Amino acid sequence: MRDTLTAPPPRTQVPLRHLTHPDDLDRALIERLLQSAAVFERNAPDNRLRGRLLATLFYEPSTRTRFSFEAAMHRLGGQVLSAENAGTDSSAAKGESLADAVRVVSGYVDAIVLRHPEPGAAQRAARAAEAAVINAGDGPSHHPTQALLDLYTIQKELGRLDHLRVGLMGDLRHGRTARSLALLLSRFPENELVLISPPGLRMGADVLDALGGLTRIETSGLSDVVPELDVLYQTRIQAERFDSAAEYERYRGVYVVTPEVMNRLPEHAIVMHPLPRVGEIDPQVDVDPRAAYFRQARNGLWIRMAVLDWALEA
Repeated sequence: MRDTLTAPPPRTQVPLRHLTHPDDLDRALIERLLQSAAVFERNAPDNRLRGRLLATLFYEPSTRTRFSFEAAMHRLGGQVLSAENAGTDSSAAKGESLADAVRVVSGYVDAIVLRHPEPGAAQRAARAAEAAVINAGDGPSHHPTQALLDLYTIQKELGRLDHLRVGLMGDLRHGRTARSLALLLSRFPENELVLISPPGLRMGADVLDALGGLTRIETSGLSDVVPELDVLYQTRIQAERFDSAAEYERYRGVYVVTPEVMNRLPEHAIVMHPLPRVGEIDPQVDVDPRAAYFRQARNGLWIRMAVLDWALEA
């Protein structure tokens, strides 16, 4: 019986295609990836990445991102090497640097999907790698493929990516998903952001300064802005990002999407959440057709198929 993992194709001299930061995504590439995701969603999987190998190197926990990347690679005919606890179950526990680990792993595979707790880790990894590097979340900094699947969800649900009023709510200081989504929404015309957070968890200046002319409003209140939204994007208050449990407790439960909030949300609008949720969306909301977060999670598969196809395109 023939081994399904054949010898890898010879590496070409074309530049590697990394996706480490939202700055890697201009509007043309975003639209290409969204179109490719739609094609993958409509059609049966194929074997275009047969013989290619992906490493998922995760130094922080993950369910949706890791599984969807691995499922995407398998659906495209490739195979996966996975380190789901790389911080403790790899040579990182012996003190190996990220750069050294990536240099070694990239010699075995065609692409690396990396999650790491340090901001900028994916960009540093890309400088060391001999394979494509895709950022699956670098601490409180960015998560570009999550932002892509968020755009894909908005486009599917609302039919457009422009002239939108999007409320980003919760921990915007540490929320890498909201930070990346804000930057990608700025690529499309006439969008407005309503940034809903306590003063201590407001969006960082690095993102705000990069939004260009995109209109934004910062507020701590929810009830007055909900009736004007097309998208309410709820985020988790991230206990792991705070210096102490006491600081986390100050903010836990500050915003909760309840049936009462849904009563104020327009009929055409949607509620999104990158998941996991930890009390910030009442489960009673799940039956509302405007609750898009589980559909959003499914869309991660198609987007990550599109990203892998692009990154590994011959």
